[in-house]
Amino acid sequence: MQYRIDYADLSLVLALVRGGTLARAAEILKVDVSTVFRSLRRLEQALGTVLFDKSRAGYLPNAAAQLLAQQAEQAEKALDAARLGLEQGREAVSGTLRLTCTDSVLHGLLLPALARFMPDYPALELELTTSNDFANLSRRDADIALRLTTTPPGHLVGRCLGAVPYVLCAAERYLAQQASDDPAQMTWVAPDDFLPNQPSVVWRRQHYPEVQPSFRCNSMFSVAQLARAGLGVAALPEFLVSQGDGLRVLEADLPGCASALWLLTRPDCRALRSVITLFEELGRHIRLPSALGGNG
Repeated sequence: MQYRIDYADLSLVLALVRGGTLARAAEILKVDVSTVFRSLRRLEQALGTVLFDKSRAGYLPNAAAQLLAQQAEQAEKALDAARLGLEQGREAVSGTLRLTCTDSVLHGLLLPALARFMPDYPALELELTTSNDFANLSRRDADIALRLTTTPPGHLVGRCLGAVPYVLCAAERYLAQQASDDPAQMTWVAPDDFLPNQPSVVWRRQHYPEVQPSFRCNSMFSVAQLARAGLGVAALPEFLVSQGDGLRVLEADLPGCASALWLLTRPDCRALRSVITLFEELGRHIRLPSALGGNG
């Protein structure tokens, strides 16, 4: 009769994979080292296969052990979700969702929001990708998108989380070295031709047509990083600028340069409980900053 693996076996393998040594595995399992050693030998004999290769570095899992460890992690998450569901008196939200956004939205808005609520959903897994287009959802490469746009595609459904104004800013140390306070006389950092219709590009060409940026990047987050490093002036979404980060706002709420943050999904996903939950939590926890004051 084939041996039937139980949760204790999975916990043993997972502890050894995570710990790498008998001693560390024993600490994780809260047993002594000899118990871990005997349990591993018993399991390998029952399965008729070796799970770990012993080396100077410790116990190295082979493919079979890695597969068992993956199953153990899933069982661990399922138990955590069941406990949380009992504690909160509701069914646990589970599954895997694929979310796409730009890197600026990821770092400036999404990550702080996820840190606030994702610990409450141990059985919900997110796969995050950064992209500047909507094709991800159209190709079903993603389930949810966070996008800066004023005209979301008609084939997607969702809601607007708020307006996103732009500000013109530069690092304090860069401004201290300038002979003039006229932005037209300064070095500019801007998106490259990969983002030709980006609001800051359109605004700059209208208000500073003579400016030729010295630094071009394929993402707004990179533009912000270069400006923060003191390489020049840049027009940025307001959420990428915060008090105390070394940037000074020269012009706030740039006229004609604004966008909005949209939370979007495909019509076939909008009824999924995991999507509904993530929509509610992101809508509650994403915090667009209040208007920043400027000198211009």
